[in-house]
Amino acid sequence: MPQSHSNKKPVEHTPMSQFKSDGQQLLVNGKQLRELKSRAGKTPFYAYDRSIIENNINHFRSSMPSRLGLHYAIKANPMPALVDFISPLVDGLDVASGLELNVALNSGKSASAISFAGPGKNLSELEMAVATGATINIESTTELERLNQLSETIGKPANIAVRVNPDFELKSSGMKMGGGSQQFGIDAEQVPDVLNAIKSSEHYYKGLHIFTGSQNLNADSIKVAHENIFALAVRLQRDAQMPIQCLNIGGGLGIPYFPGEKPLQLNEIADALELHLDSFYQEFGDTHIAMELGRYLVGNAGIYVCEVTDIKESRGTRFAIVNGGLHHHLSASGNFGQVIRKNYPVAIGNKMDKPNAGPLQIVGPLCTPLDIMANKYDLPDTDIGDLVVIYQSGAYGFTASPRDFLSHPQPVEMLV
Repeated sequence: MPQSHSNKKPVEHTPMSQFKSDGQQLLVNGKQLRELKSRAGKTPFYAYDRSIIENNINHFRSSMPSRLGLHYAIKANPMPALVDFISPLVDGLDVASGLELNVALNSGKSASAISFAGPGKNLSELEMAVATGATINIESTTELERLNQLSETIGKPANIAVRVNPDFELKSSGMKMGGGSQQFGIDAEQVPDVLNAIKSSEHYYKGLHIFTGSQNLNADSIKVAHENIFALAVRLQRDAQMPIQCLNIGGGLGIPYFPGEKPLQLNEIADALELHLDSFYQEFGDTHIAMELGRYLVGNAGIYVCEVTDIKESRGTRFAIVNGGLHHHLSASGNFGQVIRKNYPVAIGNKMDKPNAGPLQIVGPLCTPLDIMANKYDLPDTDIGDLVVIYQSGAYGFTASPRDFLSHPQPVEMLV
């Protein structure tokens, strides 16, 4: 029987049009890739384009309601130079460790615009937050008890917001962080008792933090989540019997990583949010309502660059071995939450004008079959010395990877 051939085109990545090229060379904020390699002094390296970050922030501001605050979640990318750049462009910074708190304060942001979340804050981190005046998003009754003791020792009350584990989920989310049983936040049904305890303490009640999940590209799901978030916030705030200063509605806005994914359209989300803001302001007065974003602001602004050190063929498969891998970029390898491994968008950064020549297996130098950077990816003819670029690498790359694994050299980071 003759073999049938499908004319169906393979699903492709969203074009990485935020980056331009100059003939063969990929450009990062106008700088050629080979120039950045010289600046780094070696490969591999991460490069973050500050013009793309600023465009992302401006796009959010122009698309969303003008009264909606914007916070940067430092955990997405805590590089100090990058945080320093973003700090004056956003209304607040959200941190998840004592070191991130120092980075936020060193950026010049007022402690009153910094919030500290995380389910396992230790005593020294709580002390830092109380002493500096940052808002602490408490995630258990134990944290409140510790703050009671610390405040008595330091002689200073704490600024407290309650992180709520909601009684609903963010549908279509790449990573769910709310609903059901969670290590994050205090269950919504327990929050009224916690609010009463705060009211009877010397602490300052700042508000609520309701975070449901991240990496969502479904506008309808995000709209439903916002509707539920505001309904829950209204219910809890009516119980609080205390003025609310800040409502953090979390983030959840995703970026396209894999074939077939499309950029999120903000207009529909914005229209629905405007109505929720109006209603909340009418009932509770002047409240700083903010969305907390990390990946959405910096993810598409970063690239990871590694160099081809060897080319080999094994039983019909062509391999390019590179000097970077999962130890530098765990998420691109598929080992940071992917159930079925999918490719990030990839290019040969010094052959941007060359046509694709066939599938290539790009693998790292580590002694594990998990060290795959691109699986059967259609790329130009590739040689030793070529520069492999992995896009969408501005968030959860450098600091989310096991960089000491097998004791290979560390990559360089640069803000361009």
